[in-house]
Amino acid sequence: MTSETSLRSAQRKRKVVRSNALLRQNYPSSFLIPAYVILLIFFFVPTILNFVYAFTNWSAFSKTISFNGFDNFIQLFQSGTLLRDLRVTLIYALLVAIFQNTFGLMLAVFLEEDTHINRFARVMFFIPVIMSALAVGYIWQAILKSDGALNQILGFFSGQTIDISWLGSTTWTIVVVAAIHGWKWMGLSMLVFLAGLKTIDADVLEAAAIDGANRRQLFWKIKFPLLAPAFTFNVATSLLGSMNGFDVVQATTQGGPGGTTEILNLFVWRTFGQGLYSQSTTMSLVLFVMVLVIAIPLIAYLRRRESKIL
Repeated sequence: MTSETSLRSAQRKRKVVRSNALLRQNYPSSFLIPAYVILLIFFFVPTILNFVYAFTNWSAFSKTISFNGFDNFIQLFQSGTLLRDLRVTLIYALLVAIFQNTFGLMLAVFLEEDTHINRFARVMFFIPVIMSALAVGYIWQAILKSDGALNQILGFFSGQTIDISWLGSTTWTIVVVAAIHGWKWMGLSMLVFLAGLKTIDADVLEAAAIDGANRRQLFWKIKFPLLAPAFTFNVATSLLGSMNGFDVVQATTQGGPGGTTEILNLFVWRTFGQGLYSQSTTMSLVLFVMVLVIAIPLIAYLRRRESKIL
């Protein structure tokens, strides 16, 4: 028995060695070199240079580049721009995460059944996801301006002229823009939540129904907790993705009114276009650090929550 076991083990090892050799023969590691080169040139090198130039006086108005320490950070902090844009970006990201996941979850629940109408509706709600973010922003900007479609529709039903500046409030404009951003990506959240709902064992739902649970209890007591993995993905991607947002805000408000919707990437784009390269890279570095500081604890917390529930 011992010799037979050793023989079988040796045969398995030979098969593994042959399969690995065949894999290396068919897919040599050298095929990865172009991808590594592109990643190095267009990602790693610019990222490292971004860290370096944030501590220099690099600009279109200076002939030489020299290190100036933390002067860029101090200037942005003293001017109030750094704290203002950080606050706006965090508020914007939080609102987008709330809107996107709320809309997506509602759609997933309402369209859970596999009917022809529901399948068609899923496709329709997913269309904004594949649209250009700039196009979505410009469409909503045209709808929400003072003489736009929304005011005309409201005026038609109310019988009087409606002249509401939906994107002109220093308080509520960021909420409107975040809702537009959440609307654009709610189709993706919907699909993730739908996938989570489809993985729930039908026997569990049937057992709960037999025990007397109604539809509301089935959702909040069983389905909602079991959607923890979907929530982990959707919350992380929506929150962290919106911190790197740019297109929707640029198309709708361009950071106005009064800088109340100026997120960090908008400042980076604007200052770089003005030739203030070091300030632009400084704010880009701040954004990188902020995303990193938020991403690690957030994902760790969501994974712990997911493991406790499941």
